[in-house]
Amino acid sequence: MTQSTSPMSFATQSSNSILDSNIDTKLNNFWQDQELNFAITKDTDIISVSCQIPSVDPLACLQKFSHSHSLNFYWENCSKQEAVSAWGIARSDYTQTNSRFSSAQNFIQECFQQIIPAGASSLSIGNPSVFCSFTFFPDNQKPEPFKSGTLFLPRFQIVKKNKNCCLIVNFPLEKGQDKKYFVKQIKQKVDSIPWSTLGKLNLEGKNNLWSANRDRLQDPDYFKSVVTSALDSIAAGELSKIVIAHTTEIQSEVPFKIIESLANLRKLHPDCYIFSTSNGEGQNFIGASPERLLSVQNHQLVTDALAGSAPRGTNNTEDLHLANLLLKNRKEKREHQAVRDFIIERLLSIGLKPQQLPLQLLKLSNIQHLWTPIYAHLPADIEPLEIVELLHPTPAVAGVSTKVACEKIRYYEKSARSLYAAPLGWIDSEGNCEFIVGIRSALINGDRAMLYAGAGIVSGSNPDKEFAEVELKLQSLLKALV
Repeated sequence: MTQSTSPMSFATQSSNSILDSNIDTKLNNFWQDQELNFAITKDTDIISVSCQIPSVDPLACLQKFSHSHSLNFYWENCSKQEAVSAWGIARSDYTQTNSRFSSAQNFIQECFQQIIPAGASSLSIGNPSVFCSFTFFPDNQKPEPFKSGTLFLPRFQIVKKNKNCCLIVNFPLEKGQDKKYFVKQIKQKVDSIPWSTLGKLNLEGKNNLWSANRDRLQDPDYFKSVVTSALDSIAAGELSKIVIAHTTEIQSEVPFKIIESLANLRKLHPDCYIFSTSNGEGQNFIGASPERLLSVQNHQLVTDALAGSAPRGTNNTEDLHLANLLLKNRKEKREHQAVRDFIIERLLSIGLKPQQLPLQLLKLSNIQHLWTPIYAHLPADIEPLEIVELLHPTPAVAGVSTKVACEKIRYYEKSARSLYAAPLGWIDSEGNCEFIVGIRSALINGDRAMLYAGAGIVSGSNPDKEFAEVELKLQSLLKALV
């Protein structure tokens, strides 16, 4: 991410004393995402100041204020007019064990217990959130840039819904510090920011899309041979479905631009979830995912069964023809049913009463999917991460049975999945959450990018057609990276 080019300093009114000078320094260090001079533990009070601000572009705020050396997170759904960006660390943690979801939940509860709310309490979008990313596999058997679980309560969070915008500042208090004084100074700082300059992105020069000055490295023959081998395993009754990920590596003459690439993704794929998360070491995982794993708002749970796909047509007649073929295709419907049945069975296993809408099509810019939205009431005694653990990985990104499919995925796939097809999202202090599945994604590391896309292999799959499908999915990234 780009670092702010203009330092933003706190300036208190008549701060002539040494004490005021020290306080100003602490505030400035905090705002510029520098390390604080005291340890932050579960016993540290954290002021959470929520401020209504003018309508801004959260991506522009990330461009302006975030630093590559710290964690950040971005999510946007243009069709729903919702976006979130977060950067800086008020508190963070990493999980490394098979109990990663329960240990993550404990960390999240600790964070919210130590928060002291301040600011505009009437703001419905002003709840602080903990941002999460989990790798596909809990144990990293291959070198990966991301930990098994990464959690952070950000220093700064911007939430936008329609035209309403809120900035949430999470400020750790050192023992003995005056809460009211710091709340006042933070509000003064927020009021001094020229928000009108952050209504749109600052794009340098022409934002060119895919260019020829890149080396694209891939191995289609290996992918097809894996599909053939998987079909043999399916015919032998070892499993009924497996999702094989295909990776393509790209090297550019100059480092890839994260913000500009995200801007392209949201323009090209307004119906997808545009996302980015970093590891604080200069590497970012970005993408345009059509798949929501879990959403909870006011204890109402929504998840998606999304599997089975076909290309879009070049005109309305062709598009309708392809859609009808997809709805009648037994192989695609069988693949979709496996995902839908898995989700419903898992929700029923903990006493929920899931309801499903009729099968429909999710039409994206270059591809369409079979889609069944599934709803349920989530009791207060069930935490969102319990559902995430229950659903991940679904047959849409792993296979049936899950255990056998995951064993074969480890054997077949040369590259670590890392965050590919894994849960990415956040949970707020009211128990609301949004988690997506990190598909149609890329790992960006300077001038190199590793692109991921997968295909569900079932009886009747054809290696050539499956490779054509992953190529189609990769277009969402190939056209956007700059």
